[in-house]
Amino acid sequence: MYDTATAAVEAALAAGARYADARVMQIRSEAMASRNGVLESTERDERAGVGVRALIGSSWGFYAVPDEGRAAARRAGEQAAAVARASTRVPGRALDLAPQAPAVGSWSSECREDPWAVTLAEKGDQLETATRTMKEHGADIAEASHRVWDTRKWLVSSEGSRVDQHIVECGAAMSATAVGERETQRRSYPGIRGQYGTRGWELVRELDLAGNAARIAEEARALLTAPECPALEATDLILGSEQMALQIHESVGHAVELDRILGWEAAFAGTSWLDLAQMGSLRFGSELMNITADATLPGALGSFGYDDEGTPAQPVDIVREGTWVGVLSGRDSAALAGISSGGAVRADGFDRIPMVRMTNVGLLPGPDSLDSMIAATDDGVLMDTNRSWSIDDKRLNFQFGCEIGWEIKGGQRGRLLRNPTYTGISPRFWGAMDMLSGPSEWTFWGTPNCGKGQPMQVGHTGHPAVPARFRGIRVGVRG
Repeated sequence: MYDTATAAVEAALAAGARYADARVMQIRSEAMASRNGVLESTERDERAGVGVRALIGSSWGFYAVPDEGRAAARRAGEQAAAVARASTRVPGRALDLAPQAPAVGSWSSECREDPWAVTLAEKGDQLETATRTMKEHGADIAEASHRVWDTRKWLVSSEGSRVDQHIVECGAAMSATAVGERETQRRSYPGIRGQYGTRGWELVRELDLAGNAARIAEEARALLTAPECPALEATDLILGSEQMALQIHESVGHAVELDRILGWEAAFAGTSWLDLAQMGSLRFGSELMNITADATLPGALGSFGYDDEGTPAQPVDIVREGTWVGVLSGRDSAALAGISSGGAVRADGFDRIPMVRMTNVGLLPGPDSLDSMIAATDDGVLMDTNRSWSIDDKRLNFQFGCEIGWEIKGGQRGRLLRNPTYTGISPRFWGAMDMLSGPSEWTFWGTPNCGKGQPMQVGHTGHPAVPARFRGIRVGVRG
């Protein structure tokens, strides 16, 4: 595969590129789903090919072929250079790349149990059992699924980088839906998207879908008759770690993508409210807010050894004690901003051009616990598990709904609340955070369906998170 990638790079250089890189990728995936005790679908897919980037003047060219042969790779390299040359007809200054030493090495994710060695019968039985149990405990619609990805890739660049990686990712999800006379309620486990990581089948076993099926079905049924979350202009809000992961993803992760800040990613995904001139001084949140983008976290879904430019995985400070200090970047965007690359460029396949994507963008733990937050709250609401989200293009104003809530009175968790929602403005909201759970409640949530780009790419991102408390938040927003 190195020979194939090298042939593509050499062809791009011969056609006039001043820089080129090529990725050969082989991807296997599996998806299985069960509904109401019956296995509904099993899908397996394999795809392979080579994608080439070529840089000429101010423009990138990209071309991909579903072929691992050297002749096809050379054609792809030539075509990538031709696309770059044609693109230079649009005026622009020459595009620089942030300096980087050539990377040479191999990396594999941890995998204690090979997902492909587990029989389809065992996997199907697990999903059928979970959905059957949910039906028996009050769910009108019971759904469960798992996903597996096995990715091998080889990268060669004209600067001398030669890296290969083998990344195994998997996870599972389930939900119970209860239908009432006037509304429908759902409870999901482990969260709305499930839980995924760069790990083997041991992750799915640890989730214990069947062991949690009865609980979430009963909660969904109980929510049908629970009182509505009250509409309050300002109250104490405690968010569980799964909802915190979504909060981080939408209001921090996307906002600090440098291509959005520079205006490169504006049509589909919007821009950002952040201004590079304020990096290092802008107050993003309270002093408890410490956000990192760390692709080195073992088992997290956004982990890897090298990004798709060959930049080694590394932790990057994004917010330090409430101050915005860093971004998610690649070599071209970093050069324009005058910083070093953060190693955050990836593509979802050989036939997509790499772009800035989240790694493991997460909130570092604090000194408290969920129990201590509840005990310290006289009057408030606890919410968890995302149900809906709405945020503007600049990632500034947002409204989120959760699947479940609980009233907090006098330091005690009280009655169940249905349809809880909250709203805020990103820096004001994060500035209101005054309690943060500790390392024992730190969870590496995985988001396997982050969409970005045109044509759209689906990214796998991680979000380490803990429960947190926010003061003076508007909840119970309707419409």
